Amino acid sequence: MNISLECISCFARQALESARLVSNDPLVHEQIMRELLSWVSKIDFARRPPVIAQHIHRRLREISGVEDPYRAAKDKHNLVALGLYPKLKAEVEVSPDPLFTAVQFAVTGNIMDLGSKGGMSESDILPLLEEASEQRIVGDMSFFRKAVTSARNILYLADNAGEIVFDRLLIEQLSPGRVTLAVRGGPVINDATLVDARVAGLHGIMEVVDNGSDAPGTVMDDCSKDFQNRFSRADLVIAKGQGIYETLSSEEQRIFFLFRAKCPVVAAHVGVPVGTNIMAPSESMFARIGGDL
Repeated sequence: MNISLECISCFARQALESARLVSNDPLVHEQIMRELLSWVSKIDFARRPPVIAQHIHRRLREISGVEDPYRAAKDKHNLVALGLYPKLKAEVEVSPDPLFTAVQFAVTGNIMDLGSKGGMSESDILPLLEEASEQRIVGDMSFFRKAVTSARNILYLADNAGEIVFDRLLIEQLSPGRVTLAVRGGPVINDATLVDARVAGLHGIMEVVDNGSDAPGTVMDDCSKDFQNRFSRADLVIAKGQGIYETLSSEEQRIFFLFRAKCPVVAAHVGVPVGTNIMAPSESMFARIGGDL
């Protein structure tokens, strides 16, 4: 997905929210907003939206001297998710369709996104997560089931801290031995890094790597060679989050995107209302629905 005009107001909101998070100094807020407006005037609309967000957050870290401005928020979200994990795991285990129930929890967990909604509180998160098994998902579960059953090597691209705990519920249903989890290569917004994967207990059950990039998505030419090789060799990629959809939706790889459409531009691109939970195959996979995987 390329940048649209509607993305500009979102960049401005996110920049101001983040600037206020890292500093109480109005001059810092003004500086980052002036720089953003300068960048936007020269923006290449053929780029992906997370590339601009990456630029904004790199500059915020430079100005503030804070390596991981969202660390406290990520720690809190991890704790909230870990508190719910035993109950949700029990629900998965007694479900008549454990894989589908795990997908519901994993996709609903994508609400834990401070890029789309800053200042999200525990009271915002808990009701949706506790009702996840009742949440509708737009997508073809039978095709997803067929894809994961036939894959020997699955690359799972995580999105946010906290959410990564709910990803664990799905990964446990996929058989962790054939799954590699990839997180961000550096701090950006509340996206999950190796620290968050370790807190979620994922290092103990599977291989965990980082992608070498600090973009809030998966910008392939900014990722490490190791990650690029893993991506190209995977039988199936399960990709969480809007940012990853924005950056990988046109990739020629077997990808299933799992995310909540929180942005009108992304929702329109997929053809669903804002707030819809989505399980969508990549274009190259969609062309093969009904055929051999």
